[in-house]
Amino acid sequence: MSGWVHGGLIAVVVVVVVIRRLRGEPLNARDLFAPPVVLTGLGVWALAQRHGLGAADYGWIAAGAALGVALGAVRGATIRVYEREGVLWQRYTGRTFLVAALSLGVMAGFAMLAARFGLAPDARPVQLSIGVGFLGEALVVGFRAVSSGIPFAPERRDPNPLDRFRR
Repeated sequence: MSGWVHGGLIAVVVVVVVIRRLRGEPLNARDLFAPPVVLTGLGVWALAQRHGLGAADYGWIAAGAALGVALGAVRGATIRVYEREGVLWQRYTGRTFLVAALSLGVMAGFAMLAARFGLAPDARPVQLSIGVGFLGEALVVGFRAVSSGIPFAPERRDPNPLDRFRR
């Protein structure tokens, strides 16, 4: 898959997730965990295509992944989780975007530091960074959801997936 197509797919996934969560959406496990799992999987796949990485490279990659999960967890703590129509819903808040902006700055600084110490640019796949950030967010939101005692929203099987955006 070409870099442009790959980047475009990642951008579409991120934009769809953010728009849906900004508007507020029913909270179900599939929608909560599918995007981070897919993006993290794509990032791991991209790393598997890169040959010649050493132990130090994998150390930087692991540290960056841990940092991404932690920053995503902080972002997850800012998401409003509430009951509506007897099930859980989630919605991004202004604080969510503030934390996201700060996280981008921290991750950019980490990437510059990694480059300064010799980590190859293609050993830092963007989709891995985004995926682990969404994973940290999903873990916190999922924990809060389970702790609330309110049921997750059921999965919808729309005949037309675009109907979700017409609410």
